[in-house]
Amino acid sequence: MADLISAEFIQSLSSSTRDLSEAETLPPECYTSAEFYEFEKEALFNHEWLCVGREAWVASPGDYFTTQIIGEPIVVTRDMSGTLRAMSSVCQHRAMLVAEGHGNARGFLCPYHHWAYSLDGQLVGAPAMGKTCNFDRKDVRLPQMKVEVWMGFIFINFDDDAPPLAPRLRNVEAAISNFDLANAEGPRPGPAGKFPWNWKVMFENNNDGYHASKLHHGPLHDFVPSHLAEFPDSTPADAGFLRYNGTLHPDASFNATQKALLPLFPSLSDADRNRMTFANIPPTLSLVMMSDMVIYLILRADGPESLEQDTGLLFAPGAMKDPGFQHKLDMNMAAAGAIIAQDMHVDELVQVGLRSRFAPRGRYSWQEGAQGQFNRWLVHRYDETYRRTTRG
Repeated sequence: MADLISAEFIQSLSSSTRDLSEAETLPPECYTSAEFYEFEKEALFNHEWLCVGREAWVASPGDYFTTQIIGEPIVVTRDMSGTLRAMSSVCQHRAMLVAEGHGNARGFLCPYHHWAYSLDGQLVGAPAMGKTCNFDRKDVRLPQMKVEVWMGFIFINFDDDAPPLAPRLRNVEAAISNFDLANAEGPRPGPAGKFPWNWKVMFENNNDGYHASKLHHGPLHDFVPSHLAEFPDSTPADAGFLRYNGTLHPDASFNATQKALLPLFPSLSDADRNRMTFANIPPTLSLVMMSDMVIYLILRADGPESLEQDTGLLFAPGAMKDPGFQHKLDMNMAAAGAIIAQDMHVDELVQVGLRSRFAPRGRYSWQEGAQGQFNRWLVHRYDETYRRTTRG
């Protein structure tokens, strides 16, 4: 990392953490450099809590699903005792993956050589290993990760010494508690989207109120104007931050009627119903919250200029039982799809621009307050990691 990651470069990031009226964007290399991505894996992904899915996906003993982030294949399962577990899905024999997709199983059988693992990761079968010296299958298990459930979302951590997540999300949890996300319902997301841009480009766009009244100008978005954006205070030590965006009428939702079509989350306050709330738990989870629907985005970096993303929906309990549910949801998703297509086009071209010799360290509008919060969250961790890894 000697070419880019230096004391001078890390110090230069501090200009992105100033008050928004004086701050500038992160250097383009933070979005394009393979060297910086390797540094970022240690600064963020190896030690922060990473969202991998919903607890409802593994509701019963034997349920499992697979995912991957920063190149690490992971299987999440509920074992026969009811314990939720996250493990590497890499067989400890020859590195074949022991699980794919999702389903319900009594254990995991490596298809290559039939090494068998219980749902808690213990090796319970290894054919034809009797002549191998100093081998005891009781010494072998799939590597485990820490697991925490927050509001129905499953988070994992590669760092066994990481502090708990929930205490650092108290402010975010208080702000969105009326949605009762732990009991919200929704279908399992479809196949992950794969995108040719840096994960931060996606995360920033998800949280950018400045562009909304420009890029999305028209009847599908004008009821959520950029000038009604608010940014509650957060600190770099927090695990997440918020953006509120006021709406021109209560219970606004993305469809041609501009109003909620689906049953409302039952405990919402008047304040909740007169704004959209954007809750962000970097580096993996963004929530877009409306009175009748929550869109959640699970970002999974897999390279310096690429990511996968799971896109899911949550609704009030019982909402999906409405006979007209799918038709109403189709109206919402037609509008959301048009808006998302605009965002995707921009994200792709921003990544192209970031590779340019003319890519700037630009200045911010007050309507980009969430970017300032994100920068402070990032740079705090970059700085700590550089100090830790170069100490002595």
